[in-house]
Amino acid sequence: MTEQEFYDKVGKTNGWDFSAIQCISEGVEWDFYGEVMKKSSSSHILLDIGTGGGEKVLKIAGSFSLIIGIDNSKEMIHTARTNLEKSSAANVRFFQLSAETLEFPKGFFDLASSRHCSFNALELAKVLKKGGYFLTQQVSEGDKLNLKKAFGRGQSFGEKEGSLKEMYIRDLKAAGFSKVAAFEYDADEYYKKPEDLIFLLTHTPIIPNFGEKPGDLAVMNAFIEENLGEQGIRTNSKRFLLIAER
Repeated sequence: MTEQEFYDKVGKTNGWDFSAIQCISEGVEWDFYGEVMKKSSSSHILLDIGTGGGEKVLKIAGSFSLIIGIDNSKEMIHTARTNLEKSSAANVRFFQLSAETLEFPKGFFDLASSRHCSFNALELAKVLKKGGYFLTQQVSEGDKLNLKKAFGRGQSFGEKEGSLKEMYIRDLKAAGFSKVAAFEYDADEYYKKPEDLIFLLTHTPIIPNFGEKPGDLAVMNAFIEENLGEQGIRTNSKRFLLIAER
């Protein structure tokens, strides 16, 4: 299964809505879309890259004049449009588009956001107004580290910590963003039941081909036994946040 096929499968299943998972986090230092709203105005237009099922932007629709959410996955956009129909938001639109080519007028957006999705800094610089902001939250290389070590594989496993953050900062500065502020946290996560953790691993690329390799079940059972405590099954959530001014 290719990465695109994987994302289409997840989009059809739940649109990246993991709200049913019972998980406690300790040490999370920001709420990403809360940070986006801090830069918002009722007259602003927001571009959300990698919008998934649109759940996040539909919740903040009242803070903007218009929100346009894009995703490369057909199934994700189908889910987002279904969620839009169920909502009361009249100022949100979803389109299947690649972040590599942003087909919008120059300087059209006041703000742009990208949560756990890659982006093209040069394209963003074209469609953002001067003085506008781009905010992105990304998964750090050290995320879910004890899980990756247990399975001997995983998303960005073995890569140098901070490499992705440094690359994105360089790209944004080269594209003409005048200021780039960086933040990060490494929070503890506790999943209440094995089913909660298994759902996460089944619907994300954290452990590639989770459950399909011989021995995965035995590794999972050993991991749960070793990391189960009073609050649940412990792992970590490592994230970085970039706020760039155009």
